[in-house]
Amino acid sequence: MSADILTLRRQAQEEASAFPALLARAEQLAGTVLLGEHGRRRAGMGDDFWQYRPLRAGDSYRQIDWRRSAKGDDQFVREREWQIAQSVQVWVDNGASMRFSGDKNTPSKADRARLITLAACILLLRAGERVGLTGWSLPPRSGNVQVLRLAEMFSSDDEADYAEPEARGIIPHSRALFVSDFLGDITAVENALTKAADRGVRGLLLMVLDPMEESFPFEGRTIFESVGGSLAHETLKAGDLRERYVARLTERKARLNDLCRLTGWQFNVHHTNTSAQSALLWLWRAMDGSHG
Repeated sequence: MSADILTLRRQAQEEASAFPALLARAEQLAGTVLLGEHGRRRAGMGDDFWQYRPLRAGDSYRQIDWRRSAKGDDQFVREREWQIAQSVQVWVDNGASMRFSGDKNTPSKADRARLITLAACILLLRAGERVGLTGWSLPPRSGNVQVLRLAEMFSSDDEADYAEPEARGIIPHSRALFVSDFLGDITAVENALTKAADRGVRGLLLMVLDPMEESFPFEGRTIFESVGGSLAHETLKAGDLRERYVARLTERKARLNDLCRLTGWQFNVHHTNTSAQSALLWLWRAMDGSHG
């Protein structure tokens, strides 16, 4: 058996063992969040009481709630609730840059992004929404089986240093969630959000960063190399780059924030040394605010 085949088998086994562990952690994280109300609700066919309203021209007398009407001179109709599940499509960056961690005690950006996103998907599915991926690989569906499919899809890695957001196949007037470090080509992000906004899609952009990427604590001779190995830069005075680096990162955040504001999306930054629950709570509350 060739070394290449052995390597592929080992990678496949590692990926297969990763997604059950990811799923268990995501289930636990999702359990810390109290479900809110999701989905579009309006009067129509259904089992749950929605509201009383006065009898209108064209209503059938069989619709009258006589008990409620007996309390006064007006006649009232008892309306039931019709809940239409919305579709939520997600994109999680699986590029090599996401596998960076500046400290052995800090999870990689990929691990944190997948954990938070899968937990959010679990909450959305529990709330009756249809959840899937952007693109064509996993269309939005409801049910517990979809959680397994999502966990499996999230466990694969891309060899490219930076992955581009996938905006194809997004259902018009649905909701979307993009999770990445967004350190690659920002034009791809702009194109994806513009295309989504043109379809009436509202969504969330969560930027996941390692604390070392914020502080840039390097001094002296340093070799910077991308996780995928395609980029490398050596400097004798790393400290001299700090001010320029921080300025560019600040500019990138501002540009992403402006892009979200212009397209009706919401933007937030999460650091891997902070609580995963805090990011999930933001996602959940922001998703509540983005539906409609």
